[in-house]
Amino acid sequence: MDAATGKRVEFSLRVGARGKPPLAHTLVTLIPKDSIQVCDEKLTLLLAPMTTIWKSLLTLCAAFSMVACSSSPSGQKAESAPEKPAAPKQIDAETGRIAFQRMYTTSRGWSGDTEPVSLQSNNYKNAGGNPEAPLGHDGKSAMWRGIFASENRHSMKTYMWSGLTGPDAPNPGITPGTEDSWSAGNTSTRPFQLVYLKFDTDQALETAQKHGGTVLIKKTPDLPVNYRLGWETRSSMLVWHVIYGKSTNDPDLDVVVDATTNQFVRVEK
Repeated sequence: MDAATGKRVEFSLRVGARGKPPLAHTLVTLIPKDSIQVCDEKLTLLLAPMTTIWKSLLTLCAAFSMVACSSSPSGQKAESAPEKPAAPKQIDAETGRIAFQRMYTTSRGWSGDTEPVSLQSNNYKNAGGNPEAPLGHDGKSAMWRGIFASENRHSMKTYMWSGLTGPDAPNPGITPGTEDSWSAGNTSTRPFQLVYLKFDTDQALETAQKHGGTVLIKKTPDLPVNYRLGWETRSSMLVWHVIYGKSTNDPDLDVVVDATTNQFVRVEK
């Protein structure tokens, strides 16, 4: 009975004169032609989903291969691209009191009894080979030099703080200088007490601007302004010298301001 057609099928096997027929021929003959056609159709239906799956897998593999090939050159290009140069470090300019406090703290590591003697800025055009070097028009400087004395050591020591950048700029931070002999009886290097330092350089500049500074800066916009702090023996006060000009020894204007009250004292002749 054929399961596909429902027909009854009879089979006969004939043996030739020379002997039994080949086994393969026998098996093929035993299968009805209608059944073979039906089985082929069913097999095709069964294999159709598998064929679709294989096609999908092949498509995915091809897509991954294309992505890998396209991404590889760009990756190599990224690796071979030159690195961007680092941005230049910004100048660190500070007011006198901030720079003074840093150096004073460092000086206490040299001797625990140090007292400040003087503080001075170092502003000038193209300082350290940097065209952006500050000129002190805001009461700040990127280079400060402080002198501190030790009675126990009978000596004084210079410290320099720098926030300047440039090819010829000094080392950043605080750099200690040499140790020199010092005598407490020398009035030119007399230390002062911290209690007298109440006003900073930016405030002293405001006072000095009212006594000739504004006119000079307006006339010469790139004129450096420097600041010097020290004890004035003749008047027994701590003063700021606000110095206008390219040379601190021969300035265009030197305005003296009380560092305790920020009051105008005089114009130095």
